[in-house]
Amino acid sequence: MTTPQPAAQPQPTNSNAVISLVVGIVGLFFCGGILCPIAWYLGAQAEQQIDASGGAEAGRGIATAGKIIGIIGTVLFLIWLVIVIIALIAGTTVWFIND
Repeated sequence: MTTPQPAAQPQPTNSNAVISLVVGIVGLFFCGGILCPIAWYLGAQAEQQIDASGGAEAGRGIATAGKIIGIIGTVLFLIWLVIVIIALIAGTTVWFIND
């Protein structure tokens, strides 16, 4: 008779990966992209930590998603910022400025 194998323990998810995803989503949808560079940084850092763990940590997909959302949000924020600066330099009224 064979002895049953113990159940495999799940790998813990890297906390920076989860934080990156949450900060990226919040930054993109609720804070106008201001938090997205933080999500980008945390996602990249989490990917490095997961790779360095040698399989002891999970969550690389979550870290990558947070990083990509951070990149997209940062680019959109910078585009918006350039448009606002150009509009202010040109002397036009921007929709969020009350005269």
